Amino acid sequence: MKTIPTLTAEAILLLKKLIETPSFSGEENQTALLLADWFEQHTIPYNRENNNLWAYNRHFDSTKPTLLLNSHHDTVKPNQAYTLDPFTALEEDGKIFGLGSNDAGGCLVSLLATFVYFYPQENLSHNIVIVASAEEESSGPNGLNSVLQHLPELDCAIVGEPTEMQLAIAEKGLLVLDITVHGTASHAAHDNPDNPIYNALNVIEWFRNYRFEKVSEILGPVKMTVTQVNAGKQHNVVPSECQLVVDIRVNDQYSNTEILDTVVQSVNATVQPRSMHLNASSIAPEHPLVRSGVALGRTTYGSPTLSDQSVLSCQSLKLGPGNSLRSHTANEFIYRHEIETGIALYIEILNGFFNKKTE
Repeated sequence: MKTIPTLTAEAILLLKKLIETPSFSGEENQTALLLADWFEQHTIPYNRENNNLWAYNRHFDSTKPTLLLNSHHDTVKPNQAYTLDPFTALEEDGKIFGLGSNDAGGCLVSLLATFVYFYPQENLSHNIVIVASAEEESSGPNGLNSVLQHLPELDCAIVGEPTEMQLAIAEKGLLVLDITVHGTASHAAHDNPDNPIYNALNVIEWFRNYRFEKVSEILGPVKMTVTQVNAGKQHNVVPSECQLVVDIRVNDQYSNTEILDTVVQSVNATVQPRSMHLNASSIAPEHPLVRSGVALGRTTYGSPTLSDQSVLSCQSLKLGPGNSLRSHTANEFIYRHEIETGIALYIEILNGFFNKKTE
């Protein structure tokens, strides 16, 4: 079995290769090849569909529950404020710069190293499946959600996103609604009691003022925000419709379906959700994964940002090296020591979960 320092060195080398290989969401073929090579170098059988790769621990036992380890290898496109080459893995002053280094390359390679550490071990309490997923940044159809049908029933999961190795035990879901407020088209010079722009004011006020009753102890209230308004094409014509876009961040007390039903029943407009699968997620504070992390001095919190947790139906924990505030920023970076610490902590947390001692 490889030592943790050896696995850490290999993980950092892989991260640098990933940084230097463009993998925009939906275009991850070349980084998928790098990940396939990683599994082959460690003599681990793997599966691939589209640009998702997954593998199981050597002593997989169908009678045991299964733990999922997951992170993604796609990235957003670099913003115009970059002063460094986003595809050069520059290491300087303890930082590894490059697009995707923090979100979520550091998490992915740390989980891969952790998986290799546990891969040959016998008598684990759980099976382990690791998925290096695509299309997370775009919530695309060929990401983790498309792989779940091939996996056994999942008991719980760790989703690798930058949390400074603190325990994000809940995550808000996302529901985006396209709202059409109807009215009657007319010439602006004539009286029109059915102007859709005026009708939209009541709808906007409802979104501004309505409060869902259930407030989460971890994630707080459901938050609804009108983010776009569009109507009309010329100054002297009252349009027949006014279009709104509403961003809703859903806590763990409601499903997206429940939120949608309330909106449909409350506003005088046509309501069309863009998707329904990005639900809130959480894990019980008393879950053994959480307890193991807390015993190692980790703190718990609720995360406002979305991840692949949203497509999982099992209890899931968001946990990884790096800082979420660096994600999608110019000159993105992760500290080398964050990866070193992250791998060690992942292994310690899982050893606590499996009731094993770190070797």
